[in-house]
Amino acid sequence: MIAVQSVSDAFSGADCARLLDTITTAPARDAGLVRQARDHNLRRADLVWLDDVADTAWVMDRVIELVRMANRDLFDFDITDFAESPQVARYGAEREGHFGWHSDVGEGRLAERRKLTIVVQLSEPDAYRGGDLEVMPGANIIAADRTRGTATLFPSFVLHRVTPVMTGERHSLTVWCHGAPFR
Repeated sequence: MIAVQSVSDAFSGADCARLLDTITTAPARDAGLVRQARDHNLRRADLVWLDDVADTAWVMDRVIELVRMANRDLFDFDITDFAESPQVARYGAEREGHFGWHSDVGEGRLAERRKLTIVVQLSEPDAYRGGDLEVMPGANIIAADRTRGTATLFPSFVLHRVTPVMTGERHSLTVWCHGAPFR
């Protein structure tokens, strides 16, 4: 059975607010797909890459500890590094921000090495309508916990999506762990 793990209070509400405040003035880019491809029918979001933002190293410190525990207790993947910058995504209602069904493993030097995906809910759950992170590790769809600061961890090959945001805006942090490609 493929596991999905939810970690409540992975980040405190104050941590989430601090991160969102820190990226407020950072330039956001239109979200792309692997190899810089764009498909607004599949994905509509704005991204800030934390490697481009000062004073965000603490975020990876927290994520590394989350991954260490989850990988030890549940996944047992051969993880070697974090080869990509963490990203904060903004899904806004003004353009029905969403990300259709996809997996995070794909073509490309980095995407083919993704092992574990971590998504942290940064917004308050009542700040938007729609925008659910849904994960499909098997025949059933699991809706991720919308509680602010909750991390959802799952194998990067698992199908998942963000449903369209109908009102407000949803912010989330996404980080990938890397290792030798699955075989």
